[in-house]
Amino acid sequence: MYEIKITRFFSAAHFLRDYHGKCEALHGHNWKVEVMVRREDLGEGNMALDFSRLKRLTEDVLKTLDHQNLNALPYFKDQNPSSEAIARYVFQQIEKSLAKEPVTVYRVNAWESRDSCAGYMK
Repeated sequence: MYEIKITRFFSAAHFLRDYHGKCEALHGHNWKVEVMVRREDLGEGNMALDFSRLKRLTEDVLKTLDHQNLNALPYFKDQNPSSEAIARYVFQQIEKSLAKEPVTVYRVNAWESRDSCAGYMK
């Protein structure tokens, strides 16, 4: 099994509903997002997937989040835009983009600070 990982960044604001603490107020983060995909065998160019392609797909997803109030986005209308939910959102969007490819999205990590992250994987 082969695995590749890319890292991209975005900035956005959010607040957590039904939470009692500082994060219940609107605030922002500079998120770091790690995307990992796996593949059984190597493809064209002796690669699992071209890094630039995975970066481009990830950037397309992150553009929908960048410099937004995440709570105002339809995906987060009925759920908190926590790091866990952000990781799941990015995972699902990239998974859709790669649905016909011989790679599997394995894991997405969303870092809201340099020492705190949440991940989503199937």
